This record gives sequence, structure tokens and C-alpha cells, in this order.
Amino acid sequence: MTNEVLKIAVRKFGPFESALQKIWDAYCQETGCDIRAEMVPMDLHPLHEALIVKKGLLHGDWDIAHLNTDWLYEAHASESLLNLKSYIERNPPADFPQGWSNSLLDMQQIEDGIFGLPFHDGPECLIYRKDLFEDPQEKQNYFKQFGLELEPPKSWEDFHRIARFFYRPADNLYGCIFACFPDGHNAVFDFCLQLWSRGGSLTDPEGRVNIRTPEAAEALSFYREIVRDKTAVHPGSEGFESVNAGLAFARGEAAMMINWFGFASMCEVAEESNIKGKVDVTHIPASVTPASLNVYWLYTIGSGSRHKELAYDFIRFAINQKNDKLLTLEGGIGCRVSTWKDPQVNTIVPYYHKLEMLHQHAKTLPLKSSWPKIMAVIDKMVGRALKTDISSEELLAESQSEIGAVETKIN
Repeated sequence: MTNEVLKIAVRKFGPFESALQKIWDAYCQETGCDIRAEMVPMDLHPLHEALIVKKGLLHGDWDIAHLNTDWLYEAHASESLLNLKSYIERNPPADFPQGWSNSLLDMQQIEDGIFGLPFHDGPECLIYRKDLFEDPQEKQNYFKQFGLELEPPKSWEDFHRIARFFYRPADNLYGCIFACFPDGHNAVFDFCLQLWSRGGSLTDPEGRVNIRTPEAAEALSFYREIVRDKTAVHPGSEGFESVNAGLAFARGEAAMMINWFGFASMCEVAEESNIKGKVDVTHIPASVTPASLNVYWLYTIGSGSRHKELAYDFIRFAINQKNDKLLTLEGGIGCRVSTWKDPQVNTIVPYYHKLEMLHQHAKTLPLKSSWPKIMAVIDKMVGRALKTDISSEELLAESQSEIGAVETKIN
């Protein structure tokens, strides 16, 4: 055993950690690699700080890192990422690029370079308890109360009504769960989904971020209304980020959740899940047009890594068909089309094949280096909306002014 260490920054999540350890062990067994891998799991904020703010990728503190596409342009602008194009041309991953959907290959192609390979995916969707929605007594009670059929909500008004219907704190069952913890991501994603599903846009025709619009005001007002509704929403939502929201849902504590597809899959494979076989997914409710969000995780290599060849060789191994499927069976979401269509995977997670359908309506966030700072502004705005009675229009106007200052400073 050599004293060399391959440092890997990992997005903290049990299935990621267990899958990565199994893949590394298999890699060492197959190749005879005797270098030790040090895997350090981190939540979103510490991960972003370690990789980009402290320039860990640039300075060689990390060889491999899980990088969220939200941070991609910021990392690229700071020259923190190794361009993988020449490595891929010399020794491409199996079935590259046709083994993946284009929606998982585009964002990391910047100018003439490729700065990451797909690790974990899963667009946002509506995750719901099909056992509750299909229960004859529930359907009868819902029809008696509202004169409507109980079915997965197609509009936000339906969603709110159904959430109130299933609000049963005495049974530890709540209508819906949101991930409102101010981590700069989840509440921003919720706001974007509310905006897009109302026909709005984050940017103006010139590509500048503009949230001072009627659709944005409607989106923020509705989100404030439902999250603050103590007769609809899980009381832990304020402190939940996406992982804890997903775990609460898997424990059977809510009828519906807007979250990443991976948390639906987790319900079928996680030991702590109480609702295996009782879950399904569909499009997110919409007032105008269906919308989803495609943010995904990449394997990236730090530009300052001292083990670039080894790092690439391991990543190439980690994303082959067998290991992409292994990640899925551990509770993550594989990125290969072969995994989405795999018969065994679809036996365990019967809605896995729906990933292709969900990607059809998936949007991406603005591709600009200023986006992480803009996200922080939007996150603060949503937080103020949930905690104060300041009008949506005033909050949007103040935030738009801050966004303008951010874009002017960075550009």
C-alpha cells in the first residue's frame, strides 16, 4: 500500500456514500490499484465552500468532486475544473455519448471543453402515495366533500385542496412536504417551478435575470400561502432540505411531495422506508404548462489534482453500465438510458421508465457564473416571504435590484 491518497469530495447522502465505496472497492479489485481513497461527505454549503470558495479543486485539495450543475459555470470561471475532452477522446467511457440523454451531457460542455461526466440525476416531479389516492374510502370521502374525483393534482389549486384533505396530524400524516431550509437551493427551485408552471421565465429576451413580473408575483404569493398553511403542510418543512424531506416522506408522513425523482426511488429501496410499493410519480401541477427542473450532479476532476490520470480512470469505471445501475439500486439515480429501461430496476421501482417523460418538460437554470450569487438573493427573498407579510411585489422589486447589482459587478 502506497502513502498516496485520492481525495474525493462527496455530496452527503447515504446511498451516494455506500455506492461510491462499493465502486471504489470493485475498481481496486479489478485494476490492482493500491492507492487509498479518502471520501469526505459534505452537505451543500460546506461542499460548495470546500470546492470553490476555498478553491480546493484549483489548489489540489480534492482530486474528484461531486459538483452540482448550479455551480458549474462558477467553478469553470475560477479555472477549478479539469477539461476532460482529451481524456474522453483518448479513452471514452463505455457507450459514450449515446448511452446518455442529451439533457445530461449539455451543461458540462462549455466552449470547446467537457468539464464533468454524469453522476446522479432525477428531475423534480410530483411524488405521491398511490395507495391513498386509490383507496376506495378516500375517493368516496373526497367526492362527498368536494364533488370531485380524487386523482393526482393537475393544478396548484387541486394540489392545495388535496393537501388539506390529507392533513391528519393525529395519524402523523400530512398533506404535503416542502423543503424550505434556507440552503440556497431548495426554496429557489420551488420558486422557479411555481414561476415556470405559470408560464413565466427567469430571464428577459436579452438573457438577464428578471423576476419582477406578474407571473413571479403570483408564484411567490402562492408559495407563501401554501407553505404557511398549517392545515396542509408537514410541520417540519421549515427545517427540511431535500434529503430530510425525502426521508420524512419515505417514513409515510405525507400524501404528496414536490422533490427530486431520486426520493421516489429511495422509497422503494431504503431500509427506513415504510411505503415500498405505495408510491408513484407524475408531472408537477401547472397553471399554464408542465414544468420540471433538470439540475444534476457530475463527477469532476480538480484542475489542481496530482492524480489526474487515476481520477479519470476511476470516473470512467464508475459510470459504466454496471456501476450506474449499482448506484440506482443503492438509492441514487443512475444517468444512463440503459438503467432507466432496465427490467430489474423497473421491477423494484415500477415508475423508473418515467424519467424519459419527465425530462421532456425539464428546464435548466441560467448558465452564468453569477447564478450562485443570484440564487442566494432569491433564497433570501423566499425566506422573507415565508416569515413576513411584506407584499410579493415589494420583495420582488428589492430582490431584482440586488440581482441587477450582482450581474453588473460580475459582468
